[in-house]
Amino acid sequence: MTHEESIVQNLVGKFAYLAGRVQVQRVRRIIGSVDQGQFEEVFTYAQRELQFSVLCTITGLDEGPTMGFIYQMARADGIVFSLKFSVPKDKPVIQTMTRYFPPADIYERELMDLLGAQVEGLGPGNRYPLPDDWPKDEYPLRKDWKAKTAGTNTEEIKQNA
Repeated sequence: MTHEESIVQNLVGKFAYLAGRVQVQRVRRIIGSVDQGQFEEVFTYAQRELQFSVLCTITGLDEGPTMGFIYQMARADGIVFSLKFSVPKDKPVIQTMTRYFPPADIYERELMDLLGAQVEGLGPGNRYPLPDDWPKDEYPLRKDWKAKTAGTNTEEIKQNA
């Protein structure tokens, strides 16, 4: 049994609801998906018990009616675990993971700026990566975003980006 298969077996043994929802994608890559309410317990278990000690990135996806969030964590041996959950697009509320990985704040600010995610528990800080004067409620990575909005022309948006 490979290290990756052992990790998957461990996860499914701990969380029965992961059966069929977590798998080895290829060498050093494990992928899984959970419901939002299950995310934090699997995430914390992977970090604390399975030694996924590095948060590589958080990716946000506009999936049409939902928004997906993929958290990628790595271990010292190079195995990466990608854990995904989705939320309704009209209420894209997620919890900050800065209590586990303080540098998560940069990724979470990016999710706020570019996709309009609401990150509960995230402390104050600068916008990222959009400028402070970017138009409110304009999220350029959403599929339904239009560059031209009332009171703002496309050239202004391009110059401020």
